[in-house]
Amino acid sequence: MRKILVAIIALVAMATAISCNNTETYADQKKKEQSAINSFIVKQKINVITEEQFKNENYTTDLDKNEYVLMKNSGVYMQIVREGNGEKIKQGETTIVLCRFAERNLLTDSLQLTDTIQSFHYLPEEMTVTNSSGTFSASFIEGSSLIYQAYGTTAVPSGWLVPLTYIKLGREMSGDGEIAKVKLIVPHNQGHLYATRGVYPCFYEITYQRGR
Repeated sequence: MRKILVAIIALVAMATAISCNNTETYADQKKKEQSAINSFIVKQKINVITEEQFKNENYTTDLDKNEYVLMKNSGVYMQIVREGNGEKIKQGETTIVLCRFAERNLLTDSLQLTDTIQSFHYLPEEMTVTNSSGTFSASFIEGSSLIYQAYGTTAVPSGWLVPLTYIKLGREMSGDGEIAKVKLIVPHNQGHLYATRGVYPCFYEITYQRGR
């Protein structure tokens, strides 16, 4: 059943990636992407703040105001729902990080992939993350990655790494606990392989915790 679900998800994502008209230019696709992002921001009543405001608020986002910070270098919009317990990944450290996520394609306004449902509950995304002087790199571990199964790549979307500068990684002690949780609007050039090819943005809800 799980393999069938993954196959269906992959086909849907592939269809999105190749569905654009052959005469549509990359500039046109980017305009559609930005329009989808802007529409989502309006519908969700998101209050976009600058990185300077984010810094002044001690690198937090006010949930009552539904704040998201726009990271200019990447174009990622980020809301820190919970900073998390434990410690941040230290410079020079390599560690295993476990994530659970829901991925929504903003062009089609549809849930595209998630490991939060019962069928995938035992299979969190497991990735190896390295902090090199404040720059994070990561790759999924093949046998424990739904994204790898769906999209055929171990590359972690760059947008997923943006929060690692600001969140702490501990372990889930009971229930949902206080492990880190973020919401992200990720443009295609910071997303996975199919998002990049299809020039579509994704919205993510992701939890992060330290693995083994």
